[in-house]
Amino acid sequence: MTPTVAPPVTPTLDDRITGSLLGAAVGDALGGPVEGYTPEQIVERHGGRVTGIVGPWNGGEWRTARPIAPYHKGDGHVTDDTLMTHALIRVYEKVRGHLDAYAVADHLVPDLMGSPVWIPELEAEALPLQRIFLAEKWLVARLHYGHVDPREAGSGNIVNCGAAMYMAPVGLVNAAHPEAAYAEALDVAGAHQSSYGREAAGVFAAAVAAACVPGATPSSVVDTALALAKDGTRAAIEAVAEVASRHRDFESALSPLRKAVAPFDSVGPDYRAPGLGARRPSRLHAIEELPIALGMLLVGEGDFRRTVLGSVNYGRDCDSIATMAGAIVGALHGEPAVPSEWAKQVAEASRLDLHAPARALTQVTHEIFAQDLARRRAHESAFTTLTSAADR
Repeated sequence: MTPTVAPPVTPTLDDRITGSLLGAAVGDALGGPVEGYTPEQIVERHGGRVTGIVGPWNGGEWRTARPIAPYHKGDGHVTDDTLMTHALIRVYEKVRGHLDAYAVADHLVPDLMGSPVWIPELEAEALPLQRIFLAEKWLVARLHYGHVDPREAGSGNIVNCGAAMYMAPVGLVNAAHPEAAYAEALDVAGAHQSSYGREAAGVFAAAVAAACVPGATPSSVVDTALALAKDGTRAAIEAVAEVASRHRDFESALSPLRKAVAPFDSVGPDYRAPGLGARRPSRLHAIEELPIALGMLLVGEGDFRRTVLGSVNYGRDCDSIATMAGAIVGALHGEPAVPSEWAKQVAEASRLDLHAPARALTQVTHEIFAQDLARRRAHESAFTTLTSAADR
């Protein structure tokens, strides 16, 4: 008698939200200590590929070693990617509806400037503003001090992954509706980024939303990203995906993926010393992080360890690459996909309740869906009335 095989369990929306946010934080913490280095340097420093949580690159000298000081990267500490993700969730908690660029000005900027939180890399409670990078400080300079129209504030900022790295919540509140996630993220990110930095924010949010579609696969997520992406971002994802389709082990994929994305990446071969043309607006370029995250998703076939460890060992801006990859895999498969030992260690080391933001966003997401449904019903009713009137 042939044994009965139980059908695969489809993760619930709540489980996908938790998995995505946990996956993003774990990926961030794993990538943080090797951010900025090459795959070769990572092997030399660690005696092989990174296979889990590791300590600071400079050991006990992290407090003064440049260019990392004064941040304690490693040992399971999350970085600014997770801090910004959680800050955006706090905005959703306040607005309890879809966000736009004005929500960034009205709520995110005051949060960054006036709401102390525990910052693992500083091992202290401090304002998020004291940790975020120059591209994120731009939000404060332009919106709080410059009083720029929030929809245009991103123009002039360096173009990088600063906005894209924390857009997973936008994809989650628009779960299974990638087009809506793309549009909302573009609006939100307009306060922060322009050009391909803003485009990446939209496409990443769409990828997270696409991962929430029942039956979604790594390939379907990438196909959705390609259907929505524009200009250099689309070309970069297409080039990386084509290469990724030929690999099932990240070791063999590291160099080919870098070669595939290099023509679209404006930073150049030395991540810590970008050229004069780096991070400037362009319709031909793309941030490196999103295409590589999607490439590693294909290489790892949606398996969390393979996908995230590939992202980490790629080096360069690998905390953001692993954040994006972890968020997408977590949305695909839910919390069980994220290794519990890693999630536990990251939460304890970072002194953060990583489930609390997920619970908050889950509640808001259900509220937003109810609002969306009511609006759709009202539109349907109005359309029915309008068309029936035309038939009389």
